[in-house]
Amino acid sequence: MKLTLVATCMFGLEKLVGEEIDALGLRRLDTMDGRVTFEGEETDIPRANIHLRCAERVFVRLGTFPARTFTELFDGTKALPWEEWIGREDAFPVKGHSIRSGLTSVPDCQSIVKKAVVERLHDRYGITWFQETGTKYQIEFFLFKDIAALMIDTSGTALHKRGYRPASGAAPLRETLAAAIAMTARPREDTLLWDPFCGSGTIAIEAAMIATRRAPGLDRSFAGEAFARLPEPLWREAREAARAQILTDSHFEAYASDIDEDILDLTYENALRAGVENHLNIFQADARDIKRLDRRGTVICNPPYGERMGERQEIQELYRQMGKAFRSLDPWQIYILTSCDRFEKLYGRQADRVKRLYNGMIPCFLYEYYKPQDSRSGDKNRDRGGHPGNMHSKK
Repeated sequence: MKLTLVATCMFGLEKLVGEEIDALGLRRLDTMDGRVTFEGEETDIPRANIHLRCAERVFVRLGTFPARTFTELFDGTKALPWEEWIGREDAFPVKGHSIRSGLTSVPDCQSIVKKAVVERLHDRYGITWFQETGTKYQIEFFLFKDIAALMIDTSGTALHKRGYRPASGAAPLRETLAAAIAMTARPREDTLLWDPFCGSGTIAIEAAMIATRRAPGLDRSFAGEAFARLPEPLWREAREAARAQILTDSHFEAYASDIDEDILDLTYENALRAGVENHLNIFQADARDIKRLDRRGTVICNPPYGERMGERQEIQELYRQMGKAFRSLDPWQIYILTSCDRFEKLYGRQADRVKRLYNGMIPCFLYEYYKPQDSRSGDKNRDRGGHPGNMHSKK
């Protein structure tokens, strides 16, 4: 039976999520800010949860309908086949969002949706009181331009929580965003990837998982595993198929360095939990001192923004120093994520492309440098190699 599924994501990642859905062999139906709607079957729910790197949640959408009034919201909700998912004893809390719609009160909408589902299940099961002590089916409504979409969350804990990072540094980068940046840079075996502001290692870990085809949700659980309609064999088979795709002989290598030596043990522990510790060289280094090696390379980093870490003037000076230091890395590609809209001026070089993204609630820019600088300033500014100093491999 065909189902309508929805993958939600942070703004700016819709294209990548859509491409991931395509790679799973599934058909996209619609894309809008923060969500991609696609078609699938029950077997595709575990696959999507386990494999999508840039999505936040996977929902089953039971239906859409106009909801200009509370009456329309109630009637449209009650008309949906909730009993196909929710049993007599199951819990079904409601939450949601309303954007550019006449029904602006989310609490009132929650009450209407809850009442409508109760009446639908009452008619089907012939009971007036629901204990809600069984499996939890989180219902979510999304009102946009007076059109309601009613969904059930199959993910539970958000997908960016892979399970390998129980603790993190002072300003952690969400795993889904780190994966998106790494995917943009296309990690591959013949190119060293270096994050000189690695913190807890999220970018390097996500890149290694991509390069080795290790599914991000392979070692965590999902709300849908408790759903009667999604029996255990579906999840077991999806995990077995995902494990079979892992490249166990990959030679991909990433450097994860940071000026803060104290955080590097945490970086290694995260890499170990993620199963990619053999692909990371973890060491203490100042990002302003890194040197280009005699091999192809890509630098991806998320330096301090000056909003949660450090003072603004200090951060601006750091960006200037990065611009001077990173000139020696040419022709390596460089990807820098920051919230600073003046970064190019401070860095001293215009990006080849700038992509607007969000790190949690912070608007950010991904500055992409993938074209070689002017050859007139190339050779004299290039350091022809050598080994990064003060390396302490954690392999």
